[in-house]
Amino acid sequence: MPSWILGTAASAWGIVMAIAPVLQIIRMLRRRSAADISLGYFALLVPGFILWVAYGIATADIFITAPNALATLTALTVIALTVWMRRTTSSPTADAPPPDRASA
Repeated sequence: MPSWILGTAASAWGIVMAIAPVLQIIRMLRRRSAADISLGYFALLVPGFILWVAYGIATADIFITAPNALATLTALTVIALTVWMRRTTSSPTADAPPPDRASA
């Protein structure tokens, strides 16, 4: 099998994997909540995606560059939307201590 066929197939599936978090974005927007999103998870993925993009550019390999560039943009979108939603949905009393049950 020629390597360009494998590269095309791998890159195509990489693009599907890169846009998979869009499902999470849609869920966040429908529920109007980002409470279930792990920012740490996406924060760990982004540097790896960026490194792969840099490697793909350095080696002029579009099969590596394209899916990882898209994955970077998708992950950064999830992070930005999560931060924005958490800031706009937090209430002033969210940081207040719970009421004292002894006085109730």
